[in-house]
Amino acid sequence: MESTTLADLRPGKCAVITGFADENVPLKLLEMGLLPDNEVCVKGWAPLKDPIHIVVAGYEIALRKDEAKFVLVVPVNIEAQLEI
Repeated sequence: MESTTLADLRPGKCAVITGFADENVPLKLLEMGLLPDNEVCVKGWAPLKDPIHIVVAGYEIALRKDEAKFVLVVPVNIEAQLEI
């Protein structure tokens, strides 16, 4: 599958984090569990699509789109995508 960013995922879709678009990754992202090989799911968007509501490592987090653009992901095709 082709790599994309977390900001580009649609609500209800899941992906595996493959890395970061910039080597100067904000430490905040790593502390929130956005680590390579972790699965992340987009639960929803705010009305103006910013911030986005994600689930990673069992936690629900609101993340700004400009921060989500740092996170490179590969969408996964799993039977049970996130139930919204």
